[in-house]
Amino acid sequence: MSDQLKDYPSIDIMNHILEIRRDLAGNPFAFKEFQIMLQTTFKKLTAKPPKKRAAGGEEGKPKSEKKPGGGGGAGMLSGHGSPAECIADMDELGYTHVAVCATKMWSYHYHHDFIMDYPIDPVGEAVAETGGRIVGAASYSPFHISQSIADIERAVKELGFKYVWFHPLSFGLPPNDRRFYPLYQKCVELDIAVGFQVGHSAEVLPSDCGRPMLADDVAIDFPELRMNLSHTGWPWVDEWCSMLWRHPNVYGDISAYYAKSLDDRLVKFMDSGRGREKVLFGTNGLGLERCKREFLELEIGEDTKRAVLYDNVARFLKLEA
Repeated sequence: MSDQLKDYPSIDIMNHILEIRRDLAGNPFAFKEFQIMLQTTFKKLTAKPPKKRAAGGEEGKPKSEKKPGGGGGAGMLSGHGSPAECIADMDELGYTHVAVCATKMWSYHYHHDFIMDYPIDPVGEAVAETGGRIVGAASYSPFHISQSIADIERAVKELGFKYVWFHPLSFGLPPNDRRFYPLYQKCVELDIAVGFQVGHSAEVLPSDCGRPMLADDVAIDFPELRMNLSHTGWPWVDEWCSMLWRHPNVYGDISAYYAKSLDDRLVKFMDSGRGREKVLFGTNGLGLERCKREFLELEIGEDTKRAVLYDNVARFLKLEA
C-alpha cells in the first residue's frame, strides 16, 4: 500500500503544531473539554487493543505500531519530533505539502481562557526549513482582534504563511458574527484563504453556531474570499454540501474524520460533478498514513481521488506555481 500512496500526490489542508514539533504541543487533555471528549467521541479511537495470548499460554503484548516519525507510521495525535521527521514521512507517503496551524481555541464553559494558543514563529521556522512544504497557517481570536490581525499580517508578510484557520465554536460565536469580519477583510487584502470549523464540536463546546448555513452571510459579504468549511459540517451535511455547491469560492475539508466514517451523503456529493472540485483532503492530526490509506479505499472515481487529495487544495491555497 505504501507504493500506492506515493502514486497519489497529496496535500493535507488541516493539521496542527503537533505534526512538526511534538515538544511544543503540550497536553490539551489537561482541560475538561478534551477529557470529556476522550470519554465520548474519541472513546473508540483511544481504546487500548486487547492483549494477545502468546505461545505457551502466557499473555504477551501486541506488536507495537511504528514509532511516530518512523517510516510513515505516524498515528493518531502522535505527530513528529521535528519538521525533518515530518518531511521524511511526507516523502514516503506521497505528500507534497502539509498545512500546519498555530491553533487558537478558547474554553467556553470551564476555564474561560485559551486551551490552545500556539505561537506563529515555530511554524514560520518550519516553513523556511522545508522550503514551503510545511504551509504556515495562522489563527484568530475574536476576543483579541487587534493582536490577532497584527500576528496574521506578520505571519504572511514576514514568515510566508498562506492560510488562516480558526475555531469559532470554542468562542461560542457563529462565523457570521461581526467580530470575525476584520479577519475576513484582512484575508482578502492579503489574498490568503481562510478556514474554520463547522458542524458539531467533538469537545464540549457550543455546536449550534457550527451550522454550515451560517457561512452563507460571509460568502455573500466577501465573494472574493476563499473559504474552507472545515470538518465536514456533520451532522448538517446537507447544509455543508449546499454551501460548497452554491458559492464559487467556498470549499470544505473532510479532516477530523476517517474516510470510512464519512457520511454517505458527503461521499456521494464529493464523487459527483457538484462536489468533485470543492472538497479538500485533511487529517487534523489523525495520522498521515491512515487518513490517506482509508481515503484511497473509498469506492469513488480516480478523478475524484486525485482532485480531493491534491488539485483542489493546490487551487484553494494558490500552490499551483
